[in-house]
Amino acid sequence: MNTLKAEKRDMTTKAKKLRREGYVTGVIYGREMKESIPLKMEKPAVERVLKTGGKGSQVMLEVDGQTYDALIKEIDYDSLKGQLLEVDFQALVSNEKVHSVAEIILLNHEAVQEGVIQQMLQEVSYRALPADLVDKIKIDVSSMKVGDTLKVEDLEIAKNPEIDLQTPLDAAVATVIEVRTAPAEDESEEAAEA
Repeated sequence: MNTLKAEKRDMTTKAKKLRREGYVTGVIYGREMKESIPLKMEKPAVERVLKTGGKGSQVMLEVDGQTYDALIKEIDYDSLKGQLLEVDFQALVSNEKVHSVAEIILLNHEAVQEGVIQQMLQEVSYRALPADLVDKIKIDVSSMKVGDTLKVEDLEIAKNPEIDLQTPLDAAVATVIEVRTAPAEDESEEAAEA
């Protein structure tokens, strides 16, 4: 599990100024915390954590000497500037289920001989205890053929009795569609019309 260092943020300093100084802002909150804690984190450290995890990933968050088992709840980007703005965390309680999402990653789609894989679902929503959290679901789709559809109920996460899926079991994750090419017009007909 990744560890990320953060500092309590002085709210008199504007977030914009902190970002110019190389920080990402955020907050950690949780049911067993007296109040939420505004944070500032060094941008390179946050980017390292986000390379291997994202929304729904579990991290150990160190804030001024105290460590929290936390879940990444929100990631806020400025897509125009390509800038990471804020990351929000939820402190986990070991015996309490938490709502999270798991990213769906399709593997070996280039191995599908006929047709094209079309991914319909990017993530699965669920509730689970911290010990059962899943941040990525990797699926090998190399054996799929035209007309095949993979549903949430077919995923490994759906078979875990400790996980309460929020996404419907019959929701389509991916399907293989036939590739249709436009018929080339007969050139001799074009020549006859001219």
